[in-house]
Amino acid sequence: MKLQKQLSRKVGNIEYAKWVIVIPPETIKELEWKEGQDLETEIKDKKLTIRKS
Repeated sequence: MKLQKQLSRKVGNIEYAKWVIVIPPETIKELEWKEGQDLETEIKDKKLTIRKS
């Protein structure tokens, strides 16, 4: 997995970024996640958990 920073937009001299976590296709298949599906996040003890809504 990789964490990527992508430029979302630039307004004047200010750049706004968004962050993307790249998850391997085999992991997505195992989790039975689908494109566009809503996900929930939880942060606990500096760990991020992502699950289906």
